[in-house]
Amino acid sequence: MFPPKNEPFRPPVQRFVAYGLLGCAAELVFTGLKSVLNHRDPGLSPHTSPWMFPIYGLMQPLYEPTHDRLRPLPTLVRAAAYGVGFHAVEYLSGLTLRRLIGKAPWDYSRARLNVSGLTRLDYFPLWAGFGLAMEKVHDRLVGRV
Repeated sequence: MFPPKNEPFRPPVQRFVAYGLLGCAAELVFTGLKSVLNHRDPGLSPHTSPWMFPIYGLMQPLYEPTHDRLRPLPTLVRAAAYGVGFHAVEYLSGLTLRRLIGKAPWDYSRARLNVSGLTRLDYFPLWAGFGLAMEKVHDRLVGRV
């Protein structure tokens, strides 16, 4: 999935696909672990939606230029920006899907710190950390290792 160290960068479409697949895989791990911790489900029972692939793929046109601009800033500033950005994309993509198909693939309405059932403010540290982790992925995908 990642280019060798001296290989030129992957084209945008390949990076979109890589982010889509990686995001869905991360979501499956997260929801599987959550099912064990919250519901004591030994089968892990991960879940995602096909709609998540293009949403995670949006990292190519949205996250990459953001990361490039934030690169010189301190880690905590970058993490905060990623947390805000991922929340905004989650909220707006969920709102868009509600308008297009009648519902979002996720529903956080039962969570204490939800915003319109579309995002959870308590997930801010997770999104911030995910954004920091994706910096290395982005650099690898564009051959900046």
